Amino acid sequence: MATRPLHTVHALDVEIPKGRLATVTGVSGSGKITMVLESLVPALQTTATGEQLPAHVTSVDPSGIGRVNVVDATPIGTNVRSTVATYSGVLDDLRRSYAALDQSKSRGLTASDFSYNTGSLRCPRSEDTGQISLDVQFLPDVDIPCPDCDGNRYAPAAQDIRRGGGLSLPDRLGLTVTQALPETEDLPKVHKKLQTLIDLGLGYLTLGEDTPALSGGEAQRLKLATELGRTQSDALFVLDEPSVGLHPLDIRVLLGVIDRLSAKGATVVVIEHDLDMIANADYVVDMGPGGGVAGGTIVATGTPADIAQSTVSVTGRYLVPASGA
Repeated sequence: MATRPLHTVHALDVEIPKGRLATVTGVSGSGKITMVLESLVPALQTTATGEQLPAHVTSVDPSGIGRVNVVDATPIGTNVRSTVATYSGVLDDLRRSYAALDQSKSRGLTASDFSYNTGSLRCPRSEDTGQISLDVQFLPDVDIPCPDCDGNRYAPAAQDIRRGGGLSLPDRLGLTVTQALPETEDLPKVHKKLQTLIDLGLGYLTLGEDTPALSGGEAQRLKLATELGRTQSDALFVLDEPSVGLHPLDIRVLLGVIDRLSAKGATVVVIEHDLDMIANADYVVDMGPGGGVAGGTIVATGTPADIAQSTVSVTGRYLVPASGA
């Protein structure tokens, strides 16, 4: 990709290896966001749709990249209607499995009836949230679990429909991902999705957990979970400082997720300060040398070992490549 100057970033000519993990590094204000999120991402998006390149991008070679996914740490969903089960697609499969039971058919129930948003089995008092609001005088309203459904969003009639292990759908949604896994061995699609969540270190989440309440790291991994089962040779994934707020062990899990994406053929670009993430990259683009007007150029590129040996890279001063750790 070649660009003209933008903001405090000078004209750039940069290459990102396809099918590998590349990190874009540098001190704050060195131009990482401008280069990746304001230049590379929109350039590839417009190329994929046949639109004109952004004015400051003079050329880009997509090399077969047809999809660009920016995976950030913003909350998933804007209200409690979004849960781990709905976002992962598990709830749709579970609803169909419960609707297929003889006891459901005898009652004339379909998969739609098992929806806690619009189904006939949803809790009529809390509707699709599992909560009710208390009007507290002189204070903001307080949300509490609905006393009619105990926060599970379903009417008591939903407890009458049980399958494998004697669990109703509300009961099953109250389980953690790890607890639910052995209960779904007869549902291969559900089992596979739950195993993926466990592999991503999310086994402690309950299926009915509200996604807006997840941490940034949890949200990122849940978003990535939906991508791990498909070929990604035409995809670019961009992560903006995914290590922020993560424990070192969680960073290792995240690296494992990225490895799985790469194994599917994905190209991954990570804007990052964390030295462990950088050391495990295949390729590094280091920007700087400083921030603001003192930055905006590419000071070094190559493997982490190359950056560590650079005499002009600030990142390189602190970097110990993973192979030499």
